[in-house]
Amino acid sequence: MRRVVSLFLPNLAIERLRRLERPATRPPERPALQLPVDDDPGACSVPRGGGWRPGARWARTSAQSREEVEAQIASLPVHAQPPMRELGRRSEAASHPYKAQAPALRLATPVMGPVQHAPLALVGKVGRREEVVAACTGAQALGIHSGMAATHARALVSDLDFRPYEPEADAALLDRLALLAVRRWSPIAAVTPADGLWIDLAGCDHLHGGEERFCRRLLAFCRRAGFTARVAVADTLGAAHALARFGQDDLTRVEPHGTVEALSPLPIAALRLTPTALTAARKFGFERIADLLPVARGPLARRLGLPTITRLDQALGGVAEPITPREDIEVPAVERRLLEPISTAEAIEQVMGDLLGDLVVLLQAKGVGARSLRLTGMRVDGTEQVVAVGTSRPTREVSHLLRLLKLRIERIDPGMGLEQFQMVAPHTEPLDAVDLGAVLAGETLVRDPARLVDLIAGRIGMHSVYRIAPVESHVPERAVVKSDPNELPGTWPEWKRPIRLFAHPEPLHRVIALMPDQPPRRFEWRGTTYNVVGGDGPERVHGEWWRRDAEVWAVRDYYRVEDETGGRYWVFRRGDGFEDDTGDLSWWMHGVFG
Repeated sequence: MRRVVSLFLPNLAIERLRRLERPATRPPERPALQLPVDDDPGACSVPRGGGWRPGARWARTSAQSREEVEAQIASLPVHAQPPMRELGRRSEAASHPYKAQAPALRLATPVMGPVQHAPLALVGKVGRREEVVAACTGAQALGIHSGMAATHARALVSDLDFRPYEPEADAALLDRLALLAVRRWSPIAAVTPADGLWIDLAGCDHLHGGEERFCRRLLAFCRRAGFTARVAVADTLGAAHALARFGQDDLTRVEPHGTVEALSPLPIAALRLTPTALTAARKFGFERIADLLPVARGPLARRLGLPTITRLDQALGGVAEPITPREDIEVPAVERRLLEPISTAEAIEQVMGDLLGDLVVLLQAKGVGARSLRLTGMRVDGTEQVVAVGTSRPTREVSHLLRLLKLRIERIDPGMGLEQFQMVAPHTEPLDAVDLGAVLAGETLVRDPARLVDLIAGRIGMHSVYRIAPVESHVPERAVVKSDPNELPGTWPEWKRPIRLFAHPEPLHRVIALMPDQPPRRFEWRGTTYNVVGGDGPERVHGEWWRRDAEVWAVRDYYRVEDETGGRYWVFRRGDGFEDDTGDLSWWMHGVFG
């Protein structure tokens, strides 16, 4: 089920400017703590600037009364006077003098409050006059509001900070935020015009700990960045957009299939209607979305217009409203619009060649080569025909790419004709110039199989073309792995293995063999009986005990056997013939020699 998050930034224009001012605002410097020092401590052994401690030299040499001691303590600086619990208790250790001064240091440190900003209003040109586009909270308290004429606002508050409205900067900030959302939160995210984002959480909400936790983290992120935000989660884009802007809470989460109940109390303006439709709705007495639900669609369309019905159906989920996601990178793309529609294979091939010529120029300018191409053809009826090809290595060779695209022409249904084509290279990799020094010197070069691999993969699929590479493992089915067909495999082990190795061994029946080390003399496989005339073995293979406990004592004894017709097979027996824990002594077919 689709779940959409709508992020609404109501004060984006104002808070963006505040955010730019933040690095220039420095907190006031903390005053250094100056400890008073007694220049004439007398016969006291206390260090200058330190605290009093019991057992000092002057307290031991003369027997003084308590009143005299208290008088001397009172004459000390305030920071050096001992706490009351230490008076007259010489055996108690006094606290460290610098630790005792920590509370005084904390009290002396000024507490930083919120930074106070001057009232600010943004002025932009709407139509033929200048209006207040946005105003901060302080400006609103002075009577300034959005939509007010700029001359009226300046006359009302002459010393107010008026600045020009910059919609391009706000759009650039939203675009960077959408790019961040695509990279970190969801692969489908788009900008809501002027003040927010749409984020599709379908299939990726569990990566963030659920919808509610993701929304709370999103609000905390915006708060740290200095923006006021409101978030809503619903089944449709229209419902999430409406609840984020007209909901009661900063975080609104609608349960699946609860869209109608959540949208009913909201005003009609939440449906993203035009000013004309809103004026007509007020004229006919429609105030909330719940007032529109029981009205028949025909009369409602005549009163408010067909776009109002479309917006209502989009919010309720009756009409699909796709999200055009923000692309993470700017991919190379070229486009051709034709004067007349085409439908023949020869004409489509000609357009492919022209598009490839234009695309190669872009790839060469970027210093990259194409790993995949996507060709989209727009038909006269508005539908699209899409074909794609891939390469095993980056390339910019037009002839090779055209040869791959020609294999896909038969999959294009032109219908009544194709009138527009677009070619995109979604996957590119760096491609440097080819070193021709060895060719000019006459050296023999190893031919690159990439072109052959691309042609074969274009016919039977890329996953069907691969090489077999060795892997360090004694278990035969784990000793090989599929690898890149363009890369040469490593060195193979010296022991012989069959040309055809089964992915899963097949059981043998009615086996006759002399235990424990002799190959089988007869066996039945796939319903046919084989009489063995020669054999070689055994080759003992132990299980890989570090993978699982079942292979700790596992043993296989492999034999190469030949039957009376000349067929050669690779069979094995489970167990060593002595210990029951090593195997059940069953026989299996694992491969066939050529």
